[in-house]
Amino acid sequence: MGRRYFDLSDDMTIPGRWVLGTPTDAQGQKVDDPWMFYRGQRLPDMGRLRLPMDVPGRALDFTLAAFAAPVVHARVASALTELAPEEVQTLPVEIEGHPEPFFILVVTQVIQCIDERASRHVRKWTPEDGRPEKLGKYRDVRGMRIDPAQVGDAKIFRPRGWAIALIVRDDVKEALERTGATGTEFEEV
Repeated sequence: MGRRYFDLSDDMTIPGRWVLGTPTDAQGQKVDDPWMFYRGQRLPDMGRLRLPMDVPGRALDFTLAAFAAPVVHARVASALTELAPEEVQTLPVEIEGHPEPFFILVVTQVIQCIDERASRHVRKWTPEDGRPEKLGKYRDVRGMRIDPAQVGDAKIFRPRGWAIALIVRDDVKEALERTGATGTEFEEV
């Protein structure tokens, strides 16, 4: 049997959970380009980042902060860097009111792998949308399926053109489940 892949997302159904805001630098300024966390490349040292808590509540081991930046507890960061050291980068982040170590997770590869025919719904930007800079790019992808033949040996990656999705291989999913990581939700792709 071949490898299975899962879209790793934030379980928003957890009662009393926290909601994290937009990352800021050590001086309290919002990061210039919050989308930099999705480009599939290692980032330069930005010093210690900070995250405000938009809604106070229960801390989770995996959370998507504002702009869907993945934030992970140290034990999740450790598991991911152990399993896929070349595919992830962890940036230390202080979270308001929580002394435990947390990290913003940067996935360092983007792979052309969306199977448009097998996906439930794929919509692309058209000339009628009036956004010429986005013409032909994905506007909406639901029920995403990927072509595993395009993935190679990758364990954790983002699909090209739909970088808000964070895809993990079955062994990564199992490792996160073994750690008891809270906040994770997996949907097979």
